[in-house]
Amino acid sequence: MARLLQDRQVYGPPSANPDKCLANLRLIRSRRVGPATFHRLLAEHGNAEAALDALPALARAAGLDDYEPCPIEAALAEMDAGRRAGARMIIWDDPDYPERLREITDAPPVLWVRGKLSVLENLPVAVIGARNASSLGLRMARGLAIGLSEAGAAIIAGLARGIDTTAHEASLGSGTVAVMAGGIDQIYPSENAALAEAICETGFLVTEQPPGTEPVARHFPARNRIISGLSRAVVVIEAAQRSGSLITAKAALDQGREVMAVPGHPMDARASGCNALIRDGATLVRNAQDVLTALSVDLPEPFPQKSLALVETPLPEPIRATGPDSNNNARRLAQFPQGTVAGLKAITSSDRGGPAQLEARILARLGPSPTDENHVIRDLGLPAAALAPAILSLELAGRVQRLAGGRIALVQD
Repeated sequence: MARLLQDRQVYGPPSANPDKCLANLRLIRSRRVGPATFHRLLAEHGNAEAALDALPALARAAGLDDYEPCPIEAALAEMDAGRRAGARMIIWDDPDYPERLREITDAPPVLWVRGKLSVLENLPVAVIGARNASSLGLRMARGLAIGLSEAGAAIIAGLARGIDTTAHEASLGSGTVAVMAGGIDQIYPSENAALAEAICETGFLVTEQPPGTEPVARHFPARNRIISGLSRAVVVIEAAQRSGSLITAKAALDQGREVMAVPGHPMDARASGCNALIRDGATLVRNAQDVLTALSVDLPEPFPQKSLALVETPLPEPIRATGPDSNNNARRLAQFPQGTVAGLKAITSSDRGGPAQLEARILARLGPSPTDENHVIRDLGLPAAALAPAILSLELAGRVQRLAGGRIALVQD
């Protein structure tokens, strides 16, 4: 225990009891003990140490004769891995544990955190949606995140591609929270590694998984209930009928959080989940003001009107991993709030590939609703001269149609 006492500041505040931290970690890492079982064991036995002592007998009564709780060495190894990752461990009854998250029935017994937890002193609002988001969806996510941030909100999302990434990027200046499905040192998707570092400057990364854990499918629903648990409201932008975003919305309803959704074109599959949420009673959202009004939050004075004009808000190109400078990276970094990407190196574009890949990326940004062609070009981060032939090819193939005002849309079958 001497090593724990020496390093206890890594796992919590100076007042934290290192033996208690170790016991809580061992209990939740023990075989067949999940968050719900963890809290039931604490309620029955009073503390984690007593629950650990009782586990072998409880397992024998259930027919498991060879059951052993998580070894001390394994828990110490996890703590060491967390320290090497620059993170700290927070147990469920620690004063620094997020209060809203503690309220849910299956609150994570242990969290690994990197960054500044103080951002949760602001109004916590989750902004989530499709990974294969359209250009309009991305602009809506950016506009909402900017508007809410300017009103004093902390944006929470899952660090996923698409809507989540855009919401994080748009709120870097005021602080954003990224809830991860894997270990604190396992950034997924990998192209968001630089974004994750930027998030830690003003917000934080958080996960309940041990360091070194790679995210797998079963981790994402558990991650989603943390997103909603941290939030006062969940805003969904572009979600298919069966999607992780709808799992988050359901968790939010179960937790007593406000659920809001942005409506979309009825023929766009990416809008079907949002439209269904609105049909079933979710608050319809057009801009940041709708969210703040639903939460009875007064707009600050003066509140920039550009925050309410979502589709006109410029969308910067994404932060990417380091690599060759192919797209004037200095200009791209300058689009983000001052200081939020300090120390990041040049960022590269992942825009390699043949014409078919480029056409697929264009189609992924479009839907039945008309989209400004210039917005699509800007979102993809490529020169107009490179995209024009691909758009023309799609138009000739009958997959894209041009409309008045320089707009384009998918052709519906």
